This record gives sequence, structure tokens and C-alpha cells, in this order.
Amino acid sequence: MISRVVLDSNVIISGFLFGGAPARLLEYMVRGTIHCFTSLPILDEVREVLQRPKFGLSPEQAFGLVEELYNSCALVKPSRRIRAISADPDDDMILECASEARADLIVSGDSHLLDLGCWEHIRILSPSNALTEIEGQPNVCI
Repeated sequence: MISRVVLDSNVIISGFLFGGAPARLLEYMVRGTIHCFTSLPILDEVREVLQRPKFGLSPEQAFGLVEELYNSCALVKPSRRIRAISADPDDDMILECASEARADLIVSGDSHLLDLGCWEHIRILSPSNALTEIEGQPNVCI
């Protein structure tokens, strides 16, 4: 059973703005079906991206969404730096958060993370595959 989840910032942003599987994951987070963890670097990235002009949100709207995320997740402060993804070192903050949270699952749409499949016994799944598992059809990390 999945109990401890880290959502990548791309999943969070997609859920807030576009719906679909990422939005359903956010609903599960708000309802407490999954216990989500985040960190200040992830919150900062979400806020920064939501404020980009192409999304048309005001700073207040972006802050409101980040505040909702902050109130729905447990905040962790990663105690170690991880250097696992040389192609995109910014993705390491997701691994750092998941490690500190002792997460069961990372949900991401990022190919650098998805290509890992598993990292330190933490599964990494796309939003649709994560939903399949959360809704009762488990995937196995080999």
C-alpha cells in the first residue's frame, strides 16, 4: 500500500492548471488518501513556474495554490545533497525530498526521473501509473 508520496513539481503544476491524472492525485492528497511530502525547494519551484506569464496567474493566485499545497503536504528539510541526475541536477531535489520523507513513491512526468524506475527502493511512476496503483492495481519495483 502506498502511504508516503512525493509529487514532482511538474505533476503539481499540471494538476493545478490542466486536470487529468495529476489533478486526481492532488485530490487524493487533499483527502488524505495519500500522504504527500514536499520541501521548500519544491514549493519555490512550483511558485516560480506558476508565476510565468504564459499561465496568466497573478502572484496572489500562484501564492494561493502554493499555500494550498503547503497546507496539504508534510514539509521535510532534506538533510543530504544527492547528485543522481547529471542531465538535470534540479531533479535531484525530488530525490532529496523523497529520501528524507522515506517515501514509497515519487510521481513525475520528467523522463530523467522516470528513466530511473526505482531509486533507493522508492518507485518512480508517471501520474497515470501512480493512479493505477493507488486505486488498487499495484505495480512492483524489481
